[in-house]
Amino acid sequence: MTASLRKIPASIWALGFVSLLMDVSSELIHSLLPVFMVTTLGISMFVVGLIEGAAEATALIIKVFSGALSDYWGKRKPLAVLGYGLGAFSKPLFALATSGGWIITARLADRVGKGIRGAPRDALVADIAPPELRGAAFGLRQSLDTVGAFLGPTLAVAFMLLWNDNFRAVFWVATVPAFMCVALLVWGVKEPDQPITTKRSNPISRANLARLSPAYWWVVGVGAIFTLARFSEAFLVLRAQQGGLALAWTPLVLIGMNFVYASCAYPFGKLADKVRHTSLLGWGLLLLIGADSLLAYSNSGVVFWAGVALWGLHMAMTQGLLAAMVADTAPTDLRGTGYGFFNLLSGVAMLIASGLAGWLWQGWGASFTFVAGIGFAALALLLLVLQPRGLAR
Repeated sequence: MTASLRKIPASIWALGFVSLLMDVSSELIHSLLPVFMVTTLGISMFVVGLIEGAAEATALIIKVFSGALSDYWGKRKPLAVLGYGLGAFSKPLFALATSGGWIITARLADRVGKGIRGAPRDALVADIAPPELRGAAFGLRQSLDTVGAFLGPTLAVAFMLLWNDNFRAVFWVATVPAFMCVALLVWGVKEPDQPITTKRSNPISRANLARLSPAYWWVVGVGAIFTLARFSEAFLVLRAQQGGLALAWTPLVLIGMNFVYASCAYPFGKLADKVRHTSLLGWGLLLLIGADSLLAYSNSGVVFWAGVALWGLHMAMTQGLLAAMVADTAPTDLRGTGYGFFNLLSGVAMLIASGLAGWLWQGWGASFTFVAGIGFAALALLLLVLQPRGLAR
């Protein structure tokens, strides 16, 4: 493993630490935000679901345009800087929020930034990484990203205990790593030179879209169904609070989930370079079904925490894998566009999934939310079983 890590280019390591710092900032806020919205601002569960779904969907939908622009322009890094910068400047709005309108504005600004940077950053990883290390490179970036998602809630717990549940003070602290991440991206990442072409065509023209193969669109379809099964993790935090976990300790849910995720993302990314992708994705779906089953059954104790751990394990097994599958099936000069359309469909699915999750929770109880997740995961698993020959390895 050490030898493989040494072969991964320095710019991919830098991109990983950029993701780590931004995730520390984001998770300092997001691990507390659902409880802040419900207990401090008095927002209903259904509206929480809509805000989370709309925020994530906004990020994913914008990726199609930023990805296509990065292909047309032949530059990925400037768009990544713009996206991370917008995310950093949105962070103070959470500390200033006095109503749901502030939260919606902050979340949408933050997620617009994520949408702008996401597809160009993923395409940049694919451009930099040697093909034989692509799965490992995506796994490493995802692992470092998730270390940040683990550290953020850990710091949130510490600061909430230190400052007697002062949400706003914690939100102000979150601005520091956000701006550090932008500085690292500007000075620490070197973008490879793109081949010089005399003519650039519209990446989303009919002729170019026709170059996206059936194998690519099959990956997009499976990814969208998968996203329907994987609604916002805000509902894991709220499930724990429902089980009696104190406000200051609710970030432990994301700490536990992201610890498993961060520990396993790189090993599974490396494994993806060696095994059949669809088989690994199928195992990830089975883990998600197991997680939803445990979370539907219990909101506390060993069963609940086992469900959280399985949720993190399924994320580690599948998120870098899906990114590698897009890179493998999209043409090199359309990678940004490929990631964009992948995330467009996933964005629509995320909006539906989170809105449905909040509606089921409010109308029929928390267990129904996780049962619905089982149903969508089973549908995605069926698509893998019925996969036409030759579409994806």
